[in-house]
Amino acid sequence: MSNIAPPLAGVIGFPIGHSKSPVLHGYWLRELGIQGYYVPLLMSQAEFVGGLRSLPKLGFKGVNVTLPHKIPALGLADTVTDRAALIGAANTLTFKSDGSISADNTDGYGFIQNLRQNAPDWNASNGPALVLGAGGAARAIVSALLSEGVTELRLANRTRGRADMLADQFGAKVEIIDWNRASDAMDGAMTIVNTTSLGMEGQPDLPVVLDAAPKNAVVTDIVYTPIKTPFLMAAQDRSLKTVDGLGMLLHQGVPGFENWFGACPEVTGGLRNAVLGL
Repeated sequence: MSNIAPPLAGVIGFPIGHSKSPVLHGYWLRELGIQGYYVPLLMSQAEFVGGLRSLPKLGFKGVNVTLPHKIPALGLADTVTDRAALIGAANTLTFKSDGSISADNTDGYGFIQNLRQNAPDWNASNGPALVLGAGGAARAIVSALLSEGVTELRLANRTRGRADMLADQFGAKVEIIDWNRASDAMDGAMTIVNTTSLGMEGQPDLPVVLDAAPKNAVVTDIVYTPIKTPFLMAAQDRSLKTVDGLGMLLHQGVPGFENWFGACPEVTGGLRNAVLGL
């Protein structure tokens, strides 16, 4: 009998029961034949610092962090990747052998890989991008699109001040668009992204129209409940290429899994069906 404990990882949030990450990582562990575990960890903000610090001693190799812990996690890390520092939040923590914590943010990576897999002809340099929303996900996506070579990025948010903050951080390539002009800003935009919660189950629909969008634009929505949001259905009605938000979730999990379990997993149709419960 081996006295080597199996590798452990998990996801910390408050609440956490809704997270699909345990299904995602559990699928990869089974597919790759790895004797490890990935578990949901419920921690309030008051419990987070002490709870996180205890995990390496319990055999954890790392964790994902979700709301409300993405910003505090960055502050607790001993080392931080450039992209996590630029975004100002972490979603992936790796525990080193000396007990130190390395922080990364893989949301932008997941977003780009989702586009590459599901819209193979997409290229950031094809033309301007329009990003709707200016929250944490938008920050990661704006950073990723600029890194990929978007030369003009239009940003529209319901609250102008939050959009201004992103523009101040990311520079002259970001143009602020008034929320009530978002539909007009579709004109010429080759990458159109909804990063808001509008269109999610229980939320109002996104109040923009795609009439001005180019016929060869790619339209994507980070919402994946439902998989086909009203925004994506409207794009499909106009025969535009659409990419749903589930792939971003699946791809963002790859770097962490590889760090923790020592194998690089694949994002496949079987994984997608498992996460959807099909």
